[in-house]
Amino acid sequence: MSTLLTVPTTGEDLLTVPQVMARLQIGRSAVYDLLRTRQLASISLGRARRIPTHTLTDFIRIRLEQDAT
Repeated sequence: MSTLLTVPTTGEDLLTVPQVMARLQIGRSAVYDLLRTRQLASISLGRARRIPTHTLTDFIRIRLEQDAT
């Protein structure tokens, strides 16, 4: 039995590092630190790094839940 993976269907479902920087209002190295520590999941397309929007949404939700406790 195989696991089905949902793949984004539009270019808006994948964010660039500068887009994530703008949305989180943090610097480039901070975004790469989140990627390096796997707090944010990403995919690589050649040399490009892309972050699925649902990953960013999940990251924000988890951080809000952590801060609420």
